[in-house]
Amino acid sequence: MSSVFARSSHFLALQGRRAWGAARAHPWRVAAALPALLLVYLLLLIPFTPSIGDIRKASDEKPAVLLSADGKVLAEFRRANRQWVKLADISPHVITALLSTEDRRFYQHHGIDIKRTLAAIAHTARGDRQGGSTITQQLARNLYPEQIGRSVSLTRKAKEAITALKLEAAYSKEQILETYLNTVPFLYNAYGIEMAARTYFDTSADKLDVLQSATLIGMLKGTSYYNPVTNPERALERRNLVLAQMAQRDGLAPAQLAALQKKPLKVDFERQDEAVGPAPHMARQLRRWLIDWADRNGYDIYSDGLRVQTTIDSRLQDYANRAVQRQADPLQKAAAAHWGPRAWTLRRPVVQALLRETAAYKAARDAGLDDAAALKQVLADGEAMQALREDKIRLQAGFLALDPRNGQIRAWVGSRGFAEDQFDHVQQARRQPGSTFKPFVYGAAFAQGIDPNETFIDGPVDIDLGNGQVWRPTDGNESSFQPMTLRDGLAFSRNTITAQLMQQVGPAKVAALARALGVRQSRLEEVPSLALGTSSVTLKEMVAAYGSIANGGNYVAPLLVTRIENSEGAVLEQFQPAAPEPALDHAAAQKLIDAMRGVVDRGTGAGLRARFGIQGDVAGKTGTTQDNTDGWFILMHPQLVAGAWVGFNDSRLSMGDAWGQGARSALPIVGDFMQAALRAKLLDASARFDAPRQPPPPAPAEEPPAAPPEPLATGAAAVGPSEGRAMTAVTPVVVDSPAPQPAPLVEQGVVVSPVRAATPGPALAPP
Repeated sequence: MSSVFARSSHFLALQGRRAWGAARAHPWRVAAALPALLLVYLLLLIPFTPSIGDIRKASDEKPAVLLSADGKVLAEFRRANRQWVKLADISPHVITALLSTEDRRFYQHHGIDIKRTLAAIAHTARGDRQGGSTITQQLARNLYPEQIGRSVSLTRKAKEAITALKLEAAYSKEQILETYLNTVPFLYNAYGIEMAARTYFDTSADKLDVLQSATLIGMLKGTSYYNPVTNPERALERRNLVLAQMAQRDGLAPAQLAALQKKPLKVDFERQDEAVGPAPHMARQLRRWLIDWADRNGYDIYSDGLRVQTTIDSRLQDYANRAVQRQADPLQKAAAAHWGPRAWTLRRPVVQALLRETAAYKAARDAGLDDAAALKQVLADGEAMQALREDKIRLQAGFLALDPRNGQIRAWVGSRGFAEDQFDHVQQARRQPGSTFKPFVYGAAFAQGIDPNETFIDGPVDIDLGNGQVWRPTDGNESSFQPMTLRDGLAFSRNTITAQLMQQVGPAKVAALARALGVRQSRLEEVPSLALGTSSVTLKEMVAAYGSIANGGNYVAPLLVTRIENSEGAVLEQFQPAAPEPALDHAAAQKLIDAMRGVVDRGTGAGLRARFGIQGDVAGKTGTTQDNTDGWFILMHPQLVAGAWVGFNDSRLSMGDAWGQGARSALPIVGDFMQAALRAKLLDASARFDAPRQPPPPAPAEEPPAAPPEPLATGAAAVGPSEGRAMTAVTPVVVDSPAPQPAPLVEQGVVVSPVRAATPGPALAPP
């Protein structure tokens, strides 16, 4: 390889010397050939510049639109945050300022100002670099930054010039001005003169006065350097220079110019956030999928006017948004009190762990302080600690609702607020599901012929795992040591009953059923503690799995898009619900639905009826993980399955006992949503599952009473019995870990599995 490289280098050097010798021997011939060579060079570049059709498409922006199932706009996929305005609706002061400073001979040239270009070359040769680009050339860069680029090179300038000539051939001068003023960037995600006017002066483009116009056009020389918000002195100086150039063009009197230049900037800054729509997390997930679809089918989501019909119901989406806000806000107050300044001390290991991750701690250690001194120093910074605490203790939530009959997703809420947290807690976050995983254990048991009325002793159990390891699951309250049916074990979420059932059914069969029902992307650790939900999953997977149960044991893949149309309404592609896949025997599914009715009728989810007055035929399950780290509740109605998760992004932080259980954190969100949907008659209150209701067997002589509810948080309503936790020992925490999970750990004879923080999940599957 080295010899080949050496020979090639020698050949190129030899040819270079020959060319140089020829140039020295015949300088006039070389000079005469240069124009021809330059012409050939430009002709070769033409295929690598945007076509006229592409240029027309770029200026005629038609973003893809997401529509709800009931015809409401959910989102628009724009290339940039801009509001297009016609040239007639732009202040004439803006036009004057632009032409005076950027391109005085705009109406005399055809895209390239030869005189200005030669002058710029001469100045650059003397070491005074100047730009010679016309407005048309600048527009070419703005429209096609990737194809043309911004590097200082002859190729870039040639591409820019060719594209400018094409622009002049395709557009009138007025169209070029309009396109330029609507595409130029002004910082703060503001593109175009209209968004700039709103951002910096709280006005519209047609109302910009001469001072405001000069300020905005002055920014074009360097938006960051002449930013009137962060660099007001530079912006003022630049504005006054633009005013002087405008005065020369308009013949303004010196006295009038001086008076204008003495006036302050008067910036009225307000960042213009891009409209996110009612389902922003869903829209972001769908945008990625749509870009891939458009690439494969030869469309542009920013300019072809695609209309994407989704399965989202705008009314149910609104109810979901309101439910998350209404129910999570009081929980946030409880979280702030639970993790207040008095709780933020070095006595708590989790606080120490959080402090050690800060830049201030690392700087203190680099300065020579030991661990204790560094922690103390960081904790003493009250302002920094308040910011850290507020960031860490912001409670989050996710919500998803879908139609179990066809898998169509009806509502999707990825967090408590897209502006504060764009991480999607529906499809990206993986958290331990706790007791919401238990129905898979009972479903596998019923599929094997075990009767829901079969009994197990409600008492401590020791499960031998081999190699000296023993699993001792416990519940949040004392055992009754009496026989308890599986039906009651599920209704009251007894860990000991579920663990015994898992031992009889086997982890492999439970994991297989969970996958068949819908938990298909997350890894499930096939160990006994899986019964209590120790493997992290997504909310979308869990709601889909419950949808399979509600659908008689048949899995239907979640569907988000029904069709894509072009701008004229012609259907480009249609998407039908996937064919149902048998996952659980129908008879076993009916038994499971009936057993899960007991959760809502008399078990841990009884607060749904007591607080929200839900009287229809519904079934569901609550879920709470160790130390109230995660709260879950998923409800099944014959026409809709809805689920919610609540917790902190950092799973090392836990919620309080009085409000952190799934019945008190996640259940109210689902209850609020279902109450609104039923009142609006978007769901049939009289709809019934085809699962027959089986009366519970006669109570034994000394049947244990239902466990009383724990103390409630302020403003909370009555809930069902307290739910058992997955483990009793303090569980180790792994933050931002990958999906694969290690084997359970053994601590003081109790087998525990690590709690995992939210980690990114797979990309959105095709609708």
